[in-house]
Amino acid sequence: MRWLRRLLGGGQVQLDAGRQQALLRDVQHRYGAHGQARFSEQVEAVTAMLNGDDGLVVAARIVSQVADEAHADLLAQAHDIHRRTGRRLLVHRRNYRPLWREAGQALRWPLFTLPCGFQPYAQVAAAVTVVGSQAPRLDRVTDPSPVLTRVFEVLDLTTAGWEYGRVRIDTDAAALADRLISTAGQVLAAMEDPPRLPPPVRELMRRNNTLDVHDPAGPRAVGSINLGARLRERLLV
Repeated sequence: MRWLRRLLGGGQVQLDAGRQQALLRDVQHRYGAHGQARFSEQVEAVTAMLNGDDGLVVAARIVSQVADEAHADLLAQAHDIHRRTGRRLLVHRRNYRPLWREAGQALRWPLFTLPCGFQPYAQVAAAVTVVGSQAPRLDRVTDPSPVLTRVFEVLDLTTAGWEYGRVRIDTDAAALADRLISTAGQVLAAMEDPPRLPPPVRELMRRNNTLDVHDPAGPRAVGSINLGARLRERLLV
């Protein structure tokens, strides 16, 4: 694998684990739902912080941690529903849409309440942006395949939350989805042997419906997003 050859290729990349931990703590504690700035401003600030290879490692770690914690949360919710009602729910990371289609009214969207505290429209959106903007360098610091899988997983959770989980589509939510789609396309373009697109992405790509995007501070629609068209534009290259 090219990423492993580069990692072992004789000092081409100098990584600093201490700096990575400091960056991760800084991003975790200074930004998020408790931050004073708007989410769009926080995304810009965090993106600027995560420059260079250490920042790229941290960004990939944030995306993976969020996906892992969201999966654990959904497993716990499914277990609790089974304990209380006897109803069994299947939680498959490669495709969350059947779970949300069946039980969306009984589930809580996990991305707002993760143990790590990363806010999807702030730190997560910034981390996704960093991964995409530095996609050609991703294989110098890590294996890009699992990172791409987690990007698609967060995109699946985001869009399923819109459709089945009563998650409001505002400009911050739409920006996150757009960043996830763009980053997936950038990582795919940088891979020597890109994988097949996952089932939820293929399902959405067959659609052409337009969704209203609202002002975060009020009920007014200020735009729209067509997920199918955006996915086809970015991923069918």
